[in-house]
Amino acid sequence: MKKKIAVLPGDGIGPEVTKQGIKVLEVIAERFDHDFEYEYASVGAVAIEESGDPLPEKTLDICMNSDAILFGAIGDPKYDNDPSAKIRPEQGLLRLRKALKLYANIRPVKTYASLLNRSPLKRGRIEGTDLVIYRELAGGIYFGEKGRSKDGKSAYDHCTYSVEEIERISKMAFEAAKSRRKKLTLIDKANVLETSRLWRQTVQAISENYPDVEVEYLFVDNAAMQLILRPNKFDVILTENMFGDIISDESSVITGSIGLLPSASIGEEISLFEPIHGSYPQVAGKDLANPIAAILSVGMMLEHFGLYEEAELINTNIDFMIGKELVTQDLNSRNFVSCSKVGDILSLLLDLNVSDVQFENMFEGKLPVI
Repeated sequence: MKKKIAVLPGDGIGPEVTKQGIKVLEVIAERFDHDFEYEYASVGAVAIEESGDPLPEKTLDICMNSDAILFGAIGDPKYDNDPSAKIRPEQGLLRLRKALKLYANIRPVKTYASLLNRSPLKRGRIEGTDLVIYRELAGGIYFGEKGRSKDGKSAYDHCTYSVEEIERISKMAFEAAKSRRKKLTLIDKANVLETSRLWRQTVQAISENYPDVEVEYLFVDNAAMQLILRPNKFDVILTENMFGDIISDESSVITGSIGLLPSASIGEEISLFEPIHGSYPQVAGKDLANPIAAILSVGMMLEHFGLYEEAELINTNIDFMIGKELVTQDLNSRNFVSCSKVGDILSLLLDLNVSDVQFENMFEGKLPVI
C-alpha cells in the first residue's frame, strides 16, 4: 500500500513523540512492504514564529493533498499567559479541523494491568476499563458566533447544532457499540440546553435502528462523576464538542497518564491522528516525554487505512512493553526509559516479532537481548 502522510510535529514535545511514531511506521512499512511518503509542515507556535500564522497556507495545502495527517502537539505558555493575544497556536488546529471538515473525534481509553497502581483511582474502580469516546468535533460552542460588547463588559459564545451534524457522528458511535459490548452512553445537558435536547431527540430516533444496543443518557455533571466512580461500566460514550473535550481529558487519570491516550479525528475525505496530550513545554527537548499515545495514534491511522494486522501488531507490542514496565518517567519516576528509547525498543520488537524477550540493563540505556 502506498500512502502520503502529512507530518505536523507542532510545539513542545510534539516533535519528539512524533519522531517515535515515524520510527514505528518505518518498521511497519519495511515489514509489510508498504510505501509511506512523509511531508513535514509547521503549525502552532512554531508556525507563528516562522510566518505569523498558526496555520500557513503551505501547511494547509500539504494536508489537503495527503491521505492522512500525523499531528504532534500544539501550544506555548507565552500565549496562554497573554489574554490579549490575537493570534494563538490553538487557532491553527481549529482552522485545520474546519478546513478538513473533521467532524468526529475518537478517543479510546483502556487500563493496563501493570499500571493500575499508577492511577490515583482505586484499582477496583478502574480495572477492566475499555471505553471509547466519540466527540463531535465540527460544531457547538467552539465554532459558534462569538464576540464582546462595545464597552467590553460582556461577551458571548453561541452554541449551535443541526440534526445532520448530530446524526453523522451518532451513527458512527452506534456502529462502534454494535461491534463492541453493545452499550452507548449519550452525555448531554438536556435539562437545561436546547442543543442537548436536540441531541437526545436525534439519538433516540437513531437508536430505533439499533435494537441490540443499550442506550444510557447521562447529564454531563453526573457523567463526569460516574466516569471516575465506574469507568469500567462504560463502553461507547457519545457527546458534543465541549463536553467531549472535558470528559476525554478527565478520562486520562484512569490510565495513570495522559501520555497513553491516542485519538483520531475523522473527516469527510482526510483524517488526522494525534495524541490527546498538550505540548508539555516543561520537558520539551529533554527526551522525557511519553510517546505511547503518539504511537497508538499511528496504530489508529493504520486501522483507518484498513491495515488491521499492522495496527494490532503495534498494540500487542505496546501491551508487552508496558507489561515489562519499560515506560517513561511519567509512569515510573525511579526506573524509566527515555522517549527515544521507547521508539527504539518498540521498533525492534515489531521487526523481530518475538513473543518473549530477555531484557537486561534496560535502564542503563541498552537494547534488549534476545
